[in-house]
Amino acid sequence: MKRRNVVWAWMGLLALAGVTLMAPAAQAGPPLICWPFEIGGAASLPWDSGARGWNTPRSDYNVSSLTKDTLALLTPATPVLVRMETLRRATIYASKNRGVADELLAALMSRVKETEAKGRPDALALFDAGYLAEAYKQMRVMHSPQMVAPELDGYKWVLRAIHLRGSDAEMEFAAALMSAQETTRAQRDTHWRKAVAGAVEESLLARNLVTHSEIVGVRAKALAEVRAATGMPK
Repeated sequence: MKRRNVVWAWMGLLALAGVTLMAPAAQAGPPLICWPFEIGGAASLPWDSGARGWNTPRSDYNVSSLTKDTLALLTPATPVLVRMETLRRATIYASKNRGVADELLAALMSRVKETEAKGRPDALALFDAGYLAEAYKQMRVMHSPQMVAPELDGYKWVLRAIHLRGSDAEMEFAAALMSAQETTRAQRDTHWRKAVAGAVEESLLARNLVTHSEIVGVRAKALAEVRAATGMPK
């Protein structure tokens, strides 16, 4: 098991025991799974919005439709934050069925290979496949040992996506969450600063930076507090 996975394995076990490593008591557990993202009224996979907590999938959802439904939602026009929440939900649904989990990851990786074969690598395709691979790894150590944990380094794929985009504060936010463990704190802080620098007041990104600020040891209530804690002008 790679060092990244070893770290998450320990964190998953401790989170289940009620111990918080990554954040103060308000939130705990791997951030790609246990920390839902605010997406406003954007369309995503069906979810029990009336229930509390991070793990509230619809009991009547047909998991066999997951790949088709997820691909339909991940259009070129879909914002990165909405992609993140959609893939978070998809990972939770996929954890119920190994075959579906394999199918979904294969479909997202296939999109990357298709664009690269044409000589036009697509940033969003790279982001989706990389993000899902990292979410699977985190879900595996949390609750589902049967989840696939491919050798694919999803974080590096997200870095490639950021490079292709040139500048994307929401992708930087995602990369910060992927590198939130102690062994990669320097990367986390770099990505976090870039995400904060690119955030606009009242935007979805600003709201998510506030709700996820505990990742960097802050309990902010507004973007100004996040900026101040990051050493930036309010």
